[in-house]
Amino acid sequence: QVQLVESGGGLAQPGGSLILSCAASRNIFSMGWYRQAPGKQRELVATITSGGNTNYADSVKGRFTISRHNAKNTVYLQMNSLKPEDTAVYYCSAGMSWGTNDYWGQGTQVTVSS
Repeated sequence: QVQLVESGGGLAQPGGSLILSCAASRNIFSMGWYRQAPGKQRELVATITSGGNTNYADSVKGRFTISRHNAKNTVYLQMNSLKPEDTAVYYCSAGMSWGTNDYWGQGTQVTVSS
């Protein structure tokens, strides 16, 4: 079992920045972020493997950066140039292989509004 503890999020103005962090209770191959806006399905934001391979949703490419500190079992999501459509609950995920989501965090709210 892997526990994921998220931090960060909150309120930002359009064009602003926020950073999310997610600490895992042990090392795991793939970690990432998904988001779910009201009335919508949960969608991929970005994922990263322990080797540093990344995958981003087209909607966040060039604005969001995912990174990982393997020794701390922590993944970060730097979100820049935020837009109102980025408003959602952001969930940390972790998986034992590429593209799997075996574990989920509790979610953290990100609201982009003026």
